[in-house]
Amino acid sequence: MPTSPDAVLRAEHISKSFGDHKVLEDVSISLQKGELVCLLGISGAGKTTLFNILSGLMQPDSGHVYVNGAETTGQPGKISYMLQKDLLLPFRTVLDNVALPLMLRGVPKKEAREQAASHFARFGLAGTEKKYPDKLSGGMRQRAALLRTYLASDGIALLDEPFSALDTITKGAIHEWYLDIMRDIELTTLFITHDVDEAVKLSDRVCILGGSPGTIFAQIPIEELRPRAHDFMLGEAFLGYKRKIFEALQL
Repeated sequence: MPTSPDAVLRAEHISKSFGDHKVLEDVSISLQKGELVCLLGISGAGKTTLFNILSGLMQPDSGHVYVNGAETTGQPGKISYMLQKDLLLPFRTVLDNVALPLMLRGVPKKEAREQAASHFARFGLAGTEKKYPDKLSGGMRQRAALLRTYLASDGIALLDEPFSALDTITKGAIHEWYLDIMRDIELTTLFITHDVDEAVKLSDRVCILGGSPGTIFAQIPIEELRPRAHDFMLGEAFLGYKRKIFEALQL
């Protein structure tokens, strides 16, 4: 897939093997500022490997990654990466969990706490600063993890199925909240999901990764403006996008 030279995140011709097993071949993808792109595909297609490469945690065999035009291939710390589990440390308060990326960057503890605390109200976390993670609901834990991810980022977040463990009602509410937050702080997001409904509901584009080795073989733009109407998921347009995705996946 061609990439855009003015993209905030750009990966070009990424390939990766583990021993004799080739996981990714010639994967290219780019995101514009403020865009939310969902990466969809069956398990084992290489989505998490691609995220590890984009975040700099893993070196590709070939290809390059660029953030805001500067090459970051194999350089961690340029893009934040949130896994499926929130990974909040049980022995730290919510405030210290959220401030941790700032402390790891060398920001003094007091200043890191002040910076983190300044975002709590915007992220719907006011009043939780001194609590411990086991006192929070699943949705609140995810908000804390997303705030921590934001503070670790340069305006770009990689999310690996962050809402999959939430119940349907909580997931719907946090979807709306996340889209509001993204718009408010001009965050760019690449989002792994196995949920086709979630992909159509949230994204500007759905990129489908599949095959063996994995490659991006389809991109489906979602034309509806965000935020989408509350009845969008009940309409023909929504079903039409799902049909396109299922056809691409050959399901």
